[in-house]
Amino acid sequence: MIDFSIIPPLLLTVGIFFLRVTDMSLDTLRVLFVIRGRRPLAWVLGFMQSALWVIAITSVLNNLDNPWNIVAYASGFATGNVVGMIIEERLAIGHSHLRIISSRRGDAIVEAVRAAGYAATEVAGRGKDGTVALISCSVRRRDISRVQKEIYKVDPDAFVTLEEIRPLHRGYWRA
Repeated sequence: MIDFSIIPPLLLTVGIFFLRVTDMSLDTLRVLFVIRGRRPLAWVLGFMQSALWVIAITSVLNNLDNPWNIVAYASGFATGNVVGMIIEERLAIGHSHLRIISSRRGDAIVEAVRAAGYAATEVAGRGKDGTVALISCSVRRRDISRVQKEIYKVDPDAFVTLEEIRPLHRGYWRA
């Protein structure tokens, strides 16, 4: 067992904050890996996250006389959520589906996306003002900005939506 009385109060408060930031960052990543079906990684992250949480909460409960420990715990929680989201965004693991609607340049968008090495499917549709091209394109998350640049180079007025997906069977994916 850790003897918290030998740790200087300020150092303990800072330690609680960083334990909680790390704990919540791991928790945020763990939830995202659970959603994506990455069981082994979710298990490892869950184990590490819960161990850090036990140390952090024990540190607070054994030192309730210092209200800064509670502030550090709460602010570490909030900060850890944001840090976890930033880490996950930079890792860009997984796949997304882009839906592009263009009233003028559908064929050119499809050609540009395909020339860049991505699969695209075009379907004719009818919008408020007439015929539109509805283009579907599934890509790795880390490739979204590249595809988006190709789209907006051709049609800056294209309407683009994005959905997170979990492919069941892969067809054509850029290698």
